[in-house]
Amino acid sequence: MSTRTAANVTPGYYQPGIGLRLFRLALGTAQKLWPALAVRAAVRLFCTPLPPKWLQRGPAWGPEWKVAHWRFEDANLTVYSQASAPDAPVALLVHGWGGHARQLLPLAQALAQHGLRPVLLDLPAHGRSAGASSNLPQFARAIEYATSRLQHEGHTIGLLAAHSLGANAAAYAASRGLAVGKLVLLAPPASPRRYTHYFAEVFRLAEATRAGLQRRIEEREGVLMKSFEAAAVAGRIHVPTLVVHDRGDQVNAFADGQAYAHAIGGAQLLATEGLGHRKMLKDAGVIGKVVLFAR
Repeated sequence: MSTRTAANVTPGYYQPGIGLRLFRLALGTAQKLWPALAVRAAVRLFCTPLPPKWLQRGPAWGPEWKVAHWRFEDANLTVYSQASAPDAPVALLVHGWGGHARQLLPLAQALAQHGLRPVLLDLPAHGRSAGASSNLPQFARAIEYATSRLQHEGHTIGLLAAHSLGANAAAYAASRGLAVGKLVLLAPPASPRRYTHYFAEVFRLAEATRAGLQRRIEEREGVLMKSFEAAAVAGRIHVPTLVVHDRGDQVNAFADGQAYAHAIGGAQLLATEGLGHRKMLKDAGVIGKVVLFAR
């Protein structure tokens, strides 16, 4: 991510409105009167996906899709898979923060037409999965768990493709030796630590509160945020990798995608124009390039 002001960040994720103003007021008051409470409240807000998952579920999936719920930690994973081509290599598709599996449906359908078996996840607290909060380390654990479970069932993971924060988690999992054939990172963020600064700017948090938020998450999850940065993971990723990023992305800057593409040995960078952060997920040109890379 490049340096941006709260005015630039807010349109990208946190929308201006009365809710944003109320959260600023509540956190500002807590910082003055109960600093520890302010940290706990900031962590809760930081780890709560927006918009709420019930707004993201959409219509029921078609009969060609099998829907399963796998218990995972204090929530679950909702898993969507096609019954056809049961022996084909799996393409595991993962959404980003505040997203849902249906966003990857156009890519899933294209991959199915070219010999792969798509499996899509709703991560904890997203889509149709249980849970009210989540975070990046849990995203990574969920990807590792889903991959291991699919492999235990006899499947080969030919492709792992993930969007936004899901891509950050996928890169981290791949750096830990995740057994996947190829990796596609769609609009990945390069630094979760830096995002805590953007979050603090949007909600006008003091540095002590922001630092407390980061420390509380790191201590609870048992991993430092810097461990997820592109520079920390890229040198340990040894599978063919494609990075797709739009030059005008207002959520994760184009420089984030460049950071991954330049640091991962042999990685390809597909730079797009005019697709922003999410339109790439249904763009025919991007889908075609991902399918070609996956084959």
